[in-house]
Amino acid sequence: MNKKTIGIIAGIVVAAAAFFYLTKPSDTSAGTPSNHTLGKGSSGVVLIEYGDFQCPACRAYHPVLKEVKAKYDELITFQFRNFPLESIHVNGRAGSRAAEAAGIQGKFWEMHDQLYENQPEWEKSGDPLSLYEGYAADIGLDVTRFTTDYKSKTVNSTINADIKEAQKIDATATPTFVLDGIKLEGTSASLESMSTFIDEAITKKTGSAPVFPETAPAQTIPAQ
Repeated sequence: MNKKTIGIIAGIVVAAAAFFYLTKPSDTSAGTPSNHTLGKGSSGVVLIEYGDFQCPACRAYHPVLKEVKAKYDELITFQFRNFPLESIHVNGRAGSRAAEAAGIQGKFWEMHDQLYENQPEWEKSGDPLSLYEGYAADIGLDVTRFTTDYKSKTVNSTINADIKEAQKIDATATPTFVLDGIKLEGTSASLESMSTFIDEAITKKTGSAPVFPETAPAQTIPAQ
């Protein structure tokens, strides 16, 4: 092998090493998974969503899940965990960073809603943080602190921990739902579909079907 060939090979190795260094995640360390929950959970049933804030399917489920949370507020605990699909959603992790940063100030769910409701505005932005800072101001956050937390290793490690939890259940798409430890298959973005699974889980857990307060009948006002 001549010196020219050796030089070419050495150059390729150096270039490959540089490419790996520049493209690998800057921080893959994982901390403690997030713990964002809603609901009183009297039945003991827990519904976990592994979601991506840039995912269009997650956005389609968003209004449905708000109905689910309202209907089952007394009965179940609803939990969200981050699962950004970074290979196809370039701002997926950025969205999770924004939500987690807001969570440090106690407003995870407010930012969660802002991100889904404004998804078309920021999903392909080259500077999503500037938009997130606007949402942070809208929901009453200390924007300077929000920006600092958004960029922090603590927030990044929380997202990494959530991703590891998703990988443990072999999640490959978003949204992925886990209901009382069982990954759901065949759900659709409708209250009826989600209710079928949840009612079955509550019945199995408690031994009886869930009971919901009936809507009070409208009062008839006598003619004057």
